[in-house]
Amino acid sequence: MNYDGVAPEELAARLKAPGCLSLVSVTSTMDIVHELAGEGALAGSVVLADEQVAGRGRQGRRWHSPRGGGVWLGYLARPGKATEAGVLSLRVGLAVVDAIAEVGASTRLKWPNDVLLEDRKLAGILCEARWVADRLAWVSVGIGINVHGPLHGDVADRAIALTEVVPGATRVAVLEALVPRLHRLPDKSTLTDAERAAYEKCDWLAGRTILQPVRGVALGVDTDGALLVETGRGVSRVVGGSIECS
Repeated sequence: MNYDGVAPEELAARLKAPGCLSLVSVTSTMDIVHELAGEGALAGSVVLADEQVAGRGRQGRRWHSPRGGGVWLGYLARPGKATEAGVLSLRVGLAVVDAIAEVGASTRLKWPNDVLLEDRKLAGILCEARWVADRLAWVSVGIGINVHGPLHGDVADRAIALTEVVPGATRVAVLEALVPRLHRLPDKSTLTDAERAAYEKCDWLAGRTILQPVRGVALGVDTDGALLVETGRGVSRVVGGSIECS
């Protein structure tokens, strides 16, 4: 199907993607990416949906994906090196921040996978790896960006649509800014100094008091993408879990 009036073949060319599949309704675009990857699809392939009926976030949470409300994107990555999931998630987050800046809004990253606009959630990122024996075969990268809304009632008080800040923003403009950046993500197993510096500039948690999963002050991230928290008894590395802060 056409995506906001653009044929998949034309959109693939505009996104510099080897393939672009545009669907009306899916469980999750990530599921389709896994299927295509298993069939040999090329890295950089893109799956888009107007609606996800079982979009997912971290720790089994649901990602609300109303029809036409946002960019519900699945992206196929085939890293040459095994990479910590946190590293790739932060890399994708930086790409989203840069892409949204190109569209006209300034966003920040809340570790590990949220993109915030005016302190409300604009986008979320999820990476799911698949292995063959001891070799990383591919990663399905899921990105959900609220562009137009409507926002589901369960999240309306803490989420935001891009058009609230950039009234003329379109889904295609977001994709044209974002997907080429995904193609250029570094194929390194750890975050580079430049990436950590870029993260520091948009780190929403930095300096805030963390209550869970450890209590302390957020300092930033290390090269493996772990959150660093000063607890008063030293610096703790947080590699997963939900972050609660004051």
